[in-house]
Amino acid sequence: MFPSKMEPHMKLLAFDFTSLTQTRSHSKSFTRKGIPISRVESLGTVVSRDLKPSRFLKFKLDDGTGCIACILWLNQLSSNQNPSTVRLIAQVANHLAEEIKMGRVARVRGRVTGYRGRIQITVSDIVIERDPNAQILHWLECIRLARKVLDSCK
Repeated sequence: MFPSKMEPHMKLLAFDFTSLTQTRSHSKSFTRKGIPISRVESLGTVVSRDLKPSRFLKFKLDDGTGCIACILWLNQLSSNQNPSTVRLIAQVANHLAEEIKMGRVARVRGRVTGYRGRIQITVSDIVIERDPNAQILHWLECIRLARKVLDSCK
């Protein structure tokens, strides 16, 4: 069972995320044990935050197995798209950036990208978790997925 278009975000722990390898044939493509992975979901505690207003928010999530670098772009207003669409996207991105604070538990979804030889998530969605069981449930889902999909392709 491979992730389909119906389930586009692969749930990964930081340990698995950091083990993704960039394919040689396509620099924007990543794999784990031969399985192509382009979109991911992860959950962890915000342990660093670097905001460059109107440009980007860089932050790291720690899930107990490692840290995942994330970037949320805030420069949508310089885009050439439809102005009303751009304004809406910019408002959403700025709202998401305000939600990311040190010590909060956040669930992020986005594309796997590389920058200066390091892997990161280019964030498209953020949810601040309020459920104290969210992290352990995410761990269990990741372990189930790894056993069922990722580790069955050895």
